[in-house]
Amino acid sequence: MFIHLDLGWMSHPFPLSSFKIASTDQLLILRRLGLTQVRWSPAKSDLALQSRPADLDEAGAADAAAAEAANGAAADQAAQPAVPTPEDLAREAHRRALAAQREALRLCEEQYGEAADGFRGVMDSVQRDPHEARHQAESLAAALLDKMLVEGDLNMRLLNETAGDRSTAHALNVCIIALLLGRAFGLGRDEMMDLGVGALLHDVGKLEVAARLRHRDESFTAAETQAYQQHVAKGVAIGQAMGLAPAPLLIIAQHHEHADGTGFPQRINMDRMSTGARIVALVNRFDGLCNPLITSKAMTPHEALSLMFAQGRNRFDATMLNAFIRMMGVYPPGSTVQLTDDRYALVVSVNSARPLKPRVMVHDIKIPKEEALVLNLEEMPDLGIRRSLKPQFLPRASLDYLSPRARIAYFFDAISTGPGELTA
Repeated sequence: MFIHLDLGWMSHPFPLSSFKIASTDQLLILRRLGLTQVRWSPAKSDLALQSRPADLDEAGAADAAAAEAANGAAADQAAQPAVPTPEDLAREAHRRALAAQREALRLCEEQYGEAADGFRGVMDSVQRDPHEARHQAESLAAALLDKMLVEGDLNMRLLNETAGDRSTAHALNVCIIALLLGRAFGLGRDEMMDLGVGALLHDVGKLEVAARLRHRDESFTAAETQAYQQHVAKGVAIGQAMGLAPAPLLIIAQHHEHADGTGFPQRINMDRMSTGARIVALVNRFDGLCNPLITSKAMTPHEALSLMFAQGRNRFDATMLNAFIRMMGVYPPGSTVQLTDDRYALVVSVNSARPLKPRVMVHDIKIPKEEALVLNLEEMPDLGIRRSLKPQFLPRASLDYLSPRARIAYFFDAISTGPGELTA
């Protein structure tokens, strides 16, 4: 049975709130949740209605009986069904794929929204009740890990512009990408927990810095730069008051250090940086390039990776930087590109384990924008990406159709092999 849980994403241990029951273990977990009923989708279920489970609740049984009666009536009326044309089949396939694509994005954005609310709750508690803030941060990191540490591959997905305030979006971007990189490196759960908490709280010291000094600017005076850099020491002090473990504290203390010793505040080199701090320093720099305070200065994700590789190799652990680029793909989500057939496209998701050919939304003049489907380039050997380009260099029609995001927000979901994307 394909079921829907009317619970928040962080209120249950399943990777998604809508899924097909595949094991008795899942049934046991469902019973332990104490739910009186769940919604289910007959159309998505591998289920013969005449042999439905005995413990289906009364409402579900009534729905099943109604569906069974309706199916019988439909069968009587369809004794001599019309043969669908190829055009009918194509339209129906497109409709189903589009519906699945929209539902997958809706679920992902709903989960992101819950995580954003959780992070804002952490920050609201930091100064009022530091220990409660630590507990909330650990709970949020654990919830993210429960969804991430599953079998199989994950998509890194570009979200619509629902990221909310900049500090929340930055913290979640850094946390999610850092955890994906930690997963790629095979870190254990305890290490991943420390990484998640440290990444979420790496900028917590900015709560005690004047608002106009929270984001580094080239026009800062020496005194203003020093005041900005104080957010690191202030963050460590706040973390200690929260009772954070040593590993998250090191991430807060070292997230602006560089592998070559040119960072701040301690000017230590890579050998003295913790693994978590090296990961967060790398991801923090990437998100800062893609999502600066002034959006006109933003780089595309492709440009940010290129700059970090060309100019920042001394700043970062080289092995980690190479792994990061492999994970993100040459064209990370949010990149605007031109395909080998000359059409323009927006990269919307990348399989973090097989990133060479991402999934893209293509400007196709024959398909309305609201019906555009995602193409999986991994399954299309004759189609690839020719080049990346800034959104302002897109033709006007392509710019309006693709609507590149002014700010990049990432989340993740399990790889789907369903009808939500085109593979041919």
